[in-house]
Amino acid sequence: MRCMVSFLEKGQQKTTMRRYLIIISLAICPAAYAQDKGVLTFSEAVKIALENNVLLKTQQNEQYVNQAQKNAAKASLGPTVSAFAQGWRVQGNQFIEQEARVVNNAETQNFFGSVDGNITIFNGLNRINTIRQANANLEAQQHFVHRTRQDVITNVSNQYLRCLLDMELLTIAEQDLETQKTQLQQITGFVEAGTRAKVDEYSQIALLKSSELVAFRADVTLRNDKTLLSQTLLIEPETIYELSEPGWELSLNRFEDYDLNELFETALQNRGDFLRAKKSELAAKRGVAIAFSASIPRLTGYGSINSRYSDASLPSLESQLDDNLRKEYGVRLNIPIFTGLQNRQANVRAKVTHDNAKLNSENVRIQVKTDVLNAYRGYKDALTNYDVTQAQLEAAEISFDLEKERYELGNSDLVLYTQATQRLTRARGDFAQAKYTVLFQDILLNYAIGTLKFEDIP
Repeated sequence: MRCMVSFLEKGQQKTTMRRYLIIISLAICPAAYAQDKGVLTFSEAVKIALENNVLLKTQQNEQYVNQAQKNAAKASLGPTVSAFAQGWRVQGNQFIEQEARVVNNAETQNFFGSVDGNITIFNGLNRINTIRQANANLEAQQHFVHRTRQDVITNVSNQYLRCLLDMELLTIAEQDLETQKTQLQQITGFVEAGTRAKVDEYSQIALLKSSELVAFRADVTLRNDKTLLSQTLLIEPETIYELSEPGWELSLNRFEDYDLNELFETALQNRGDFLRAKKSELAAKRGVAIAFSASIPRLTGYGSINSRYSDASLPSLESQLDDNLRKEYGVRLNIPIFTGLQNRQANVRAKVTHDNAKLNSENVRIQVKTDVLNAYRGYKDALTNYDVTQAQLEAAEISFDLEKERYELGNSDLVLYTQATQRLTRARGDFAQAKYTVLFQDILLNYAIGTLKFEDIP
């Protein structure tokens, strides 16, 4: 008995020593724990992630580029206007065009200015198809941004619920630890009373230490997963915060409202990656028309107004600009005859791009249906798992209560009692995992069909 007391005292001393070490580490490193502990709700975590996610911000910036390209494509339908001005000095023999004479060894100051304009009359609908292509690219990018938002929500939801599950498992481990301590006290009393063998006490001490290890590992897992969540949210990893349970209703009958074929159709109408693939395919189709237009004759209109000045002539600057005023306008017809097969190469490249875009669209369509089917089956399996683990937990609780009573009455041994305790702890953990899996299925299903929105986050 003295050995047992000494052993327990050593364990208490080690626990006390660990507490002192924690206090000392907090005193030495106050900066790591400087921030006040707050509560981070699920909706707040998703909101922070949507505001800070680098990929989402990058794709939103790319959307501005696509919008600018669309505006530029529309503006290309109008004329292009440019102005040109040149001033220069000439030394030596010069021919004065205005006076039709030659000036020997002269030094003159000259100026020339011009305003030119061009407008495309016909170019094989190149500009129209360019506008349509730019519009398709913009819509494709918008769908990509929308899908990226859903990716962020799903990722944060998974990590947040993982932390909640870690908290639940830690609570279960701590409860089991307290149970093991209580059992040790009871067994110690039985040993002192002579109703139990000494080996039962040693066996219970081993179980107690095993429960301490499980609780310690559960705490480490929780801290690591919370750090990963902080990294995802792009907040300081040393920030101390608590998580709160989302206000979700655990409805086990909602699955009956889902029809697989309807989910398929909903997904094809809402999935951002599929809609993006279809818009990219349309943009590639417009690219084929754009490449073909390079082989069609182009008709453009042009106009120019210019004037020049030289101090070698007697009239003033104003007079010369009026006298030398020149206006020009007309049309140009450009007929491509041979371009070194450059047009053919562009046509082949555009057609291959379009074919690849069609292949990608079909691949994404199959992927969408696969995701929906997996989410549908996962939801069904999660509900079945929930029912099974709930029944398992109820049976484990009854078994533990009966086995505990039998052990206390001396009708059972420690092995059966320990097995009943372990079954109860395992059943609690399985039920906790099943519960959070069911909670996450709504998000997974909405993500699979493309209807997941921040506004639906509780």
